[in-house]
Amino acid sequence: MASITIRNIPDSVLSRVRTLSEVEKRSINSEFLILIEKALTTEIETRENSNTPISKENQIKMWETLSGSWEDDRPTEEIISDIYSSRTKGRDVEL
Repeated sequence: MASITIRNIPDSVLSRVRTLSEVEKRSINSEFLILIEKALTTEIETRENSNTPISKENQIKMWETLSGSWEDDRPTEEIISDIYSSRTKGRDVEL
């Protein structure tokens, strides 16, 4: 297991972690590890649930993967009509 040193921890942060570690009856090191793990879990969940834009490179990869995989026996006009009728009101787009 790797070890790291964290420098320049603000006194107020260290004091709060120290108090929390005493309340939870854990070492300061253990408390930091738990806090880091909780923060990472929260950050990952937040990013997964957000509408963060997908990078252009990833969009291209996704479109390349989907390209040629759509099969539909309906006429083109019917497919287009379904797409337009299923859309929600969003930004104005000129096609």
